[in-house]
Amino acid sequence: MRKVLLFAGMLAASMAAGAATAYSVARATEKGEAYAAPSTEFASNVGTHFTSYEPGSYPDLTYAAENAVKGVVNIVNTQEVENDYYSGGGGFEQFFEFFGMPRGYQQQPQQPRERKSGGSGVIISPDGYIVTNNHVVENATKLRVTLNDNRSFDAKVIGTDPTTDVALIKIDATDLPTIPMGNSDDLRLGEWVLAIGSPFDLRSTITAGIVSAKGRSLKALPSQFSLESFIQTDAAVNPGNSGGALVNTKGELVGINTLIQSRSGTYIGYAFAVPTSIVKKVVVDLKEHGVVQRAMLGIQYIPLTEEFLETEEGKKTGIQEPGGIYVAEVDPEGAAHAAGIRSGDVIVEINGIKIDGSAQLSEEIAKHRPNDKVTVGVKKGSDVKQIEVVLRNKAGNTEVITKDIVSAYDALGGQFAEVSERTKKALKIGGGVQVVGIEPGGILESARIRKGYIITNINDRPVRSIGDLNRITSKIEYIEGVYPDGRVVAYSPTVK
Repeated sequence: MRKVLLFAGMLAASMAAGAATAYSVARATEKGEAYAAPSTEFASNVGTHFTSYEPGSYPDLTYAAENAVKGVVNIVNTQEVENDYYSGGGGFEQFFEFFGMPRGYQQQPQQPRERKSGGSGVIISPDGYIVTNNHVVENATKLRVTLNDNRSFDAKVIGTDPTTDVALIKIDATDLPTIPMGNSDDLRLGEWVLAIGSPFDLRSTITAGIVSAKGRSLKALPSQFSLESFIQTDAAVNPGNSGGALVNTKGELVGINTLIQSRSGTYIGYAFAVPTSIVKKVVVDLKEHGVVQRAMLGIQYIPLTEEFLETEEGKKTGIQEPGGIYVAEVDPEGAAHAAGIRSGDVIVEINGIKIDGSAQLSEEIAKHRPNDKVTVGVKKGSDVKQIEVVLRNKAGNTEVITKDIVSAYDALGGQFAEVSERTKKALKIGGGVQVVGIEPGGILESARIRKGYIITNINDRPVRSIGDLNRITSKIEYIEGVYPDGRVVAYSPTVK
């Protein structure tokens, strides 16, 4: 069976050597009060426009198309590429061939050069703020934005959020056309939507489709704490559409086009957008703080599906009916524990909204900030109790996070897993966190720490769990740990 590729980065089109090629590959796969953005943050839809139509007829999309297209821009990301050797095809040799690069291309030395890639963005305020995808602007040494009227501007990055793949950039301009921010929660299945962007560098391209599904989680984003609750549409989306607008028939922004699911890297019917219910809050956080104020319940959970309940682990829960979120573990320093939620409980709703899956849970919590209060419907045995929870951040408190405060988890740059009791016993350690993935640009990569390494101490502070990594916010000067073969190794990342 051929693998289906989730092209999270592929909606941004590369323009090197004049060819329209894919931007990057994400992965291959087989398978508190409710937040309301201040009215001054985004343009609003001032006029009233009727969008209803007779059953059996098609809606008139011209109003939405002609107005929204003015607020969509083309973004060119220029990166400086150092003298280097590609380390290998990474399992994507056929991908290199598909876009005209022969096998072995990645093994040849490269001369210093500039690499350009393209994507789209949406103007959300007349003074030049533009929302796009993180993967469109990632690693840029220069960003150039071209408006629908062909004027071009240099842009600066205000902030990025890899966990949602949302970024905020700004150009020095005024009186710009904007797309009013709509409410993605109001979208209905089967509702008509438009996708606007620059596929294959074809600027201001508009395609139409319907909302195929809501709350999709694809595990396509690279961060271990990725937040996915995508809108799925069948509007044609291709490389270069990343960061572009998904609008309803009133011309309101309801999502940011982000990825496609495809065997070839081009559209075959499945496109996904980050809903504005998430985008609104992320954008305001980036504008005000430079980083997202991420609220957390502080639990490890499993969606109660029929498939899970049929497994051995599912049968051990003693739960017969599917539906809701099973609380597997509770962080003793997290918000849920402080409110009285315990392992074995089942979360069935948040603020009156029914919760059936992980995407719904993530989206509802993502609308809030640390110190916000939410009412969580929790099933304890046969009783459902309404519990007020004061949300906390990753560090386990309610303080505002700034750019200067970076947790060890984020600074290390990787994916981590708790260490099994069997491994602890074999290595004679009291706890630790194992490195299971390494991301570019982090301390793990620069210090040449390899996968499998178990971190037991940072700056002489014990690391027993992933939660400990989030609570350490001081500069990392010393890392102690052990490899699975028993070798005890220490690293000093600040020493060159």
